[in-house]
Amino acid sequence: MNEMELLRELAQETPLPAPAELDAARARLAAAIAAAPAAGGSTAGAEVATYQPYPSTGQPVGPVGPVGLLRPPAPAPVLTAVKFMYSGAVGTAAYLIIALFFSFDIKDYHLKVLGHRLTTAQLSHLQPLILTLAIVFGLVVIALWLWMARAVGQGRNWARILSTVLVGLATLALIDNHGLFEVFCAWLTWLTGLGAVWLLWRPASSAFFRQCRQAALTRRP
Repeated sequence: MNEMELLRELAQETPLPAPAELDAARARLAAAIAAAPAAGGSTAGAEVATYQPYPSTGQPVGPVGPVGLLRPPAPAPVLTAVKFMYSGAVGTAAYLIIALFFSFDIKDYHLKVLGHRLTTAQLSHLQPLILTLAIVFGLVVIALWLWMARAVGQGRNWARILSTVLVGLATLALIDNHGLFEVFCAWLTWLTGLGAVWLLWRPASSAFFRQCRQAALTRRP
């Protein structure tokens, strides 16, 4: 007996299901198909309900509930303030490069130590140290610009406060400046920082930092 004959005999010996059994199976299959879209729709509705739009932009800010809020998108004043800070970093780098280019005229800088103006001989002797300190100070200022820009863009309220303090300290640098170029760079840097700080304290910016603080508190275990 080959395989085909064996399969034919098995098919003949297997009883067919009764019509009532077929109707019951068909009914169960139809009920399962009808229940599947409803379950999918309720799940999708639950997922949509867990998101709330950001008041000013209408963009989703993230899931609400036990998981916590995601960081909302930064409003226009904060984004502009970040651009101001990046511009301040670029301006400081340009000023540092120009100052190093004219470092051979260090005797004309009118430097003072403890209220005493250094002589030309003292300036020549201390020139390597003065240039090193100037480079380090310039790099620190550039790093501060970039650090504050990144932090405020992420909604860190402490960065907004620290930026305000730094602008207040930069005001002191406007008092004792000599030379047209030095005065111009000092005022340009100060105005850039002042504009950024003013934007960071706008109502839309304050709402952004407040929502970021609430989101951070919600994410904490």
